This record gives sequence, structure tokens and C-alpha cells, in this order.
Amino acid sequence: MPYAVASDHTRLYFEEAGSGTPIIFLHEFAADYTNWEPQMRYFSRGHRCITYSARGYTPSDVPTGNVYTYEHFYSDALAVLDHLKIERAHLVGLSMGAYSALQIGLNAPQRALSMTLAGVGSGSEIENLDAWRKQCRANAEQLDTLGAAEVAKVTREAPSRIPFLVKDPRGHADFYAALARHDSKGSANTMRGFQGGRPSIYTMTDAIRRVPTPALIICGDEDDPCVQPSLFLKKHLPAAGLAFFPKTGHVLNLEEPALFNESVGRFITLVEAGRWPVRDPRSVPAG
Repeated sequence: MPYAVASDHTRLYFEEAGSGTPIIFLHEFAADYTNWEPQMRYFSRGHRCITYSARGYTPSDVPTGNVYTYEHFYSDALAVLDHLKIERAHLVGLSMGAYSALQIGLNAPQRALSMTLAGVGSGSEIENLDAWRKQCRANAEQLDTLGAAEVAKVTREAPSRIPFLVKDPRGHADFYAALARHDSKGSANTMRGFQGGRPSIYTMTDAIRRVPTPALIICGDEDDPCVQPSLFLKKHLPAAGLAFFPKTGHVLNLEEPALFNESVGRFITLVEAGRWPVRDPRSVPAG
């Protein structure tokens, strides 16, 4: 099995397909490398596509200790690129993966050809941050004590997951059957360290304003926790575009695979043609 190795020796399982300009896909908390399959099949027709499981998600390693911070996660994406001798790639992330893609834009912008930030920013509201972190700790405790299979029964009925159920019950069932098979300890560590420990994007305004990387922000209009963060990033990322998918929740790439692929494909084509510039200041209203 193919593995890249992180700086702390954690092995990261990856798959790749196709050839051309590279695209790396970064999955969400409830997913793993397999959930990018519709995108791997579509984009590998013209690009070199890489998907991998984050630390804590088998068949990648499930390390012990305090090694699940957001720094570990975005550094792991770079470790996969380093292993494959890829200097720069288009980054396509969903939720947790979108946060990691943004961190690469902030800390290693020279590695990013572009950033697709889908379903980004839940738990960022400053006024609710303490409550969010308390809930993450409680969720981690549930994963430790009840296991992934039981927790998946609750997660699948979260409000932002219902649109997936409504439009595609079969796909929804498959997704959460896979979630139930996740490593409980790895999920608990990720929930405690990454989800419950990452800084709010609202604390990064000055740094975000300095990121020149072309960015596409995608949000489902029924993914309420991500609506305001998406608008915030559109306002402050200099070269950002924003798309809302109608009647869509959090699992954007699986709820609306054709629309997702079309939107990201058009974005990448324009970036590679040099036609996705920073916002023209003449388009910004005075004051």
C-alpha cells in the first residue's frame, strides 16, 4: 500500500490517478480518502489527482498523543506532496480539509496553485467558541466511550446533513455506514485536537487579507454554520470567488457531484489561464 510519512513518522495512506497539473483532495471530519471518488474519476481525466486519509483515519496510522493539532493536519498534506515530489498543487478541501487548505495558503502559499474551500468555517463564531470547544470535548468523549458506530447514528441526523438524506437517501446511507467503521480512537483524537483546538478563522483577518492565492469558496445554502464564515472569507481573501449551492447542506461534493465538479473545474481552468485575479478595487463600494 502506498504511504507518505509525516514529520513525526505517521504514515499517511494515499491514492493517485491521472496525469497533468496536480490536484490534492483534503477530506472532512466525517469522511476519509474514499469520499473523493467522484472527483478522482472526473478530474483525473486531465489532472494528476491525489487523495489521502488524514492521520487517525485508516488505512493511515492512528498515532497516540497530542499529535492531532491543526498544524499536524496541514503539514500532513504538504508531506504527501513532498513524498510525491510535487512542488505546487491545486488544493480542494471540504470542512476540516478546507481549513487545512486555508492554513497552507496562510503558511506555505508557495505550495498552492489554488484553494477550493468548501463547507468551511463551522465553529468559528467568537461568541460561541467556548461552547463549540466544550461540545467537541463531549463528542470526543462519546467516541471514546460509545464508539464510532453509535456516534454515527447521531451525526447522520445533524441539521446540515439532512439535505443529503432528503435528496439522496442511498448515498446518505452509504456515507454514514462508512463513518460507522472509522477508528473510534482516531476520530476522538481528531475531534479533541483539531476540531476543538483550531483557532477561529475570525482571528486571522489580517493574515487572510495577505493571501494572494486564487480561492473558490463553496457553501450549501442549508449549511447554516458555514454561511457567515464563507461570506467572511469572500470579503477578506483578495482573490476569492463565492458560490452557494441551492438546497444543499454540508456534504457538497457528494450531495451535488456534478455541480461541484463543474464549479471546481471551471475555477481551475480559469486559474491555469491566469484569469482569476485579485478583486478589482473599482468593484468595491466606497466606504
